[in-house]
Amino acid sequence: MNIPFFTDYLMVSSAATIVWIAIFLALLIGIYALQKKGTSFAKLVMAGTVLGALLGLAMQIAAGFPEKPMDVVFIKEATKWYSLVGGGFIDLIRMLVVPLVFVSIVTVVFRMSEDADIKKLVSLTVVVSLGMVSIAAIVGLTLGSVFGLGLDAGTVEGASKMREVKPMVDTFRALIPNNPVKAMADTSVISVVIFAFIFAAIARTIRQQTEEKLEITKRFFEELHKIVFWMADFIIGLMPYGIVALLASTLAQRGFPAIIDMGLFIVLLYAGLAIMFIAQSILLTANGISPVPYFKKATAPLALAFTSRSSMGVLPLTIETLVKRLGVSEQTANTVGSWSTTAGMQGCAGVFPALVVVYIANIAGIDMDITFYIMSVIVIAIGSIGIAGVPGTATMAASVSLSGTGLGAWFVAISPILAIDPIIDMGRTMLNVSGAMTNAIVVDKLLGTFQQDEYNA
Repeated sequence: MNIPFFTDYLMVSSAATIVWIAIFLALLIGIYALQKKGTSFAKLVMAGTVLGALLGLAMQIAAGFPEKPMDVVFIKEATKWYSLVGGGFIDLIRMLVVPLVFVSIVTVVFRMSEDADIKKLVSLTVVVSLGMVSIAAIVGLTLGSVFGLGLDAGTVEGASKMREVKPMVDTFRALIPNNPVKAMADTSVISVVIFAFIFAAIARTIRQQTEEKLEITKRFFEELHKIVFWMADFIIGLMPYGIVALLASTLAQRGFPAIIDMGLFIVLLYAGLAIMFIAQSILLTANGISPVPYFKKATAPLALAFTSRSSMGVLPLTIETLVKRLGVSEQTANTVGSWSTTAGMQGCAGVFPALVVVYIANIAGIDMDITFYIMSVIVIAIGSIGIAGVPGTATMAASVSLSGTGLGAWFVAISPILAIDPIIDMGRTMLNVSGAMTNAIVVDKLLGTFQQDEYNA
């Protein structure tokens, strides 16, 4: 039917399009049926990955593996309808970034005990955690650049491909929010982070130095944090449906080079994780602490992190291991442990977004110079603050990094990466928890409250 209403507006102009849309809806119903039976989230995501891959492969087979898949009518039309689910899922994630970052930071600062040496404890926590995230970002950027991650995936259209070169002073000044409301509306995440820290620090000072305890404000943010956390849980729960649409569209529209490139992404990510475990060992050694007892005693929380894929879910075991087996004081264990559920995650907010930045820059056809790399490290490190440690939210860290490096217009191109999320999230989460524990040990050693005899026992 070569009628504009069907070809351009409705985008259903052939019987084949209707068939592929019907198959897609049947797969979504199948995912929902599995969910109603109580199937675990990890299995649902894996099911979505398999079904999406099979759907995309079937569309390629039906089209005869064309060189230009988007010239095939049913592929062009069906994948457009798939984008309602896949693209809608990405939009929901982006919607949550700003409130999640702001509320998480304010809540973490409020939760710190009043008798804590907040200045020294927080400064050490920030310096050590963000320092290690910066190293993780450098590792990810280096691996992605050396191995040309994304170069074989082709280019995609976005906004302007020219980046204006700005002096470093102007770059740092641009991070300071002159209008927090506008910063939130523009998804200027780093500006939101700075505003949230200033807000929370002033509120904490008022609680400590005046008779005003701001209990209503504290309770408000506690309850708001719970609501935002539940929103995140709900949106991430939609991932199996989104993955079916995203992976099917990726395979149907771009073919098998995308999968080959994702294989490289998996290999580079786990190579980066291995390098970061070595970096953590070097950090401990540099502070006079043998890494051998750590790896012997940290087995349980690391194994739980690998299987649960939730930094926050492992938090109780993380703190217990730090206090009872690794000689870390309760104050440091609780502070650094709590901090690490929302900031400084070396896997989800370090190596992973760095690889994503290189991948997107390559497929967008953007040249990466030294200025780009320096800015990427800064953006990834600062943007790692405020990312909740629950399964799937590394996607939010990627969104933060892409927005901060000026690549937000190509965010939709991460859809093939989302399809392999179950494979890479296990290793990312394990590195997150390991980073939290090694950071806590080092911070406690620098504070002078570390029980090294108990650690070595």
